[in-house]
Amino acid sequence: MSSAPQDSPRIRVLVVDDHAIVRDGISTLLNRQADMEVVGEASDGAEAIAMYCQLRPDVTLMDVQMPGIGGVEAITEIRRFSVDARILVLTTYPGDANAVRALRAGAAGYLLKNGIRSALVEAVRSVHSGRRAVSADIAHELALHALDEPLTQREIAILQLIADGYANKQIASRLNVSVETIKAHLKAIFSKLDVHDRTHAVTIAARRGYINPFSSG
Repeated sequence: MSSAPQDSPRIRVLVVDDHAIVRDGISTLLNRQADMEVVGEASDGAEAIAMYCQLRPDVTLMDVQMPGIGGVEAITEIRRFSVDARILVLTTYPGDANAVRALRAGAAGYLLKNGIRSALVEAVRSVHSGRRAVSADIAHELALHALDEPLTQREIAILQLIADGYANKQIASRLNVSVETIKAHLKAIFSKLDVHDRTHAVTIAARRGYINPFSSG
């Protein structure tokens, strides 16, 4: 437990995660710190935005993949409301694409939930003091794919539709293009992801955070 001076103001934290058990665990951990207090909990992005505007926490712990408004969209909206918002992503998804989107949206850090508890506590303090906090695994993924050509928005849309169970002909119809155009996009996708079939492409895209497993199609 931290031994912060009694007259030091506590770091006020908002915890955002769609799993109640996870929120409870994080809140319990942070509330045990002498220099921290959890001032609110939100279960999705929309609730996170509303609670941030109401509570104005010092640090917001944000999950990335949630039903409805996801973490990246919530980060963008919160930062639009307050450019000084300090947001730390805490997620189970190690994908570099998710990390890049979150950091570009304004997140000050990106941690994995499977990390040690002390790392989370120290990351909250770091972000609160104006520094960045990125887990070693995420930093490795970012470095590994730094020179990769990113997928375009159209390619990501096609991959999401494949993940949702659509065949090439159906995707072409939904996007109002020819089947040959879809095949050309798939060829480019396979090259960028270094895969040879649709199934592997979806697996890699999901792991790297390009597509959303919560999508209902």
